[in-house]
Amino acid sequence: MGIIDEFKTFAVKGNMVDMAVGIIIGGAFGTIIKSLVDDIIMPPIGLALGGVDFSNIVWTLREASGDAEAVTMNIGSFINNIIAFLIVAWAVFLLVKGMNALKKKEEEAPAAPPKSEVLLEEIRDALKARSG
Repeated sequence: MGIIDEFKTFAVKGNMVDMAVGIIIGGAFGTIIKSLVDDIIMPPIGLALGGVDFSNIVWTLREASGDAEAVTMNIGSFINNIIAFLIVAWAVFLLVKGMNALKKKEEEAPAAPPKSEVLLEEIRDALKARSG
């Protein structure tokens, strides 16, 4: 089997498609969280801290001169990204915790015996009752 055939087999497996869907949804989720942090969470925090706009907090390493732009470290954007990361990490934690709880619940619940097994047990018990 050639490498191309192996790749085709790998690419069309259900897990690969599930992973691709997860990545796409994760990217969209990241965009929503970024907006939540930048547009909803940070403005009230900035207002509570005296009108600070976190996106404008910078540490200037070199001032702009002539055609050269200023060199800055964007501390506020970094803070926003840390908060966004923490929100995403919390959401993923809750999702995994919920899935683990469902999985554990399924494992704990005893599986019902197959119907044919129950019928055979009933027949066995009926024969024992007749002969005894």
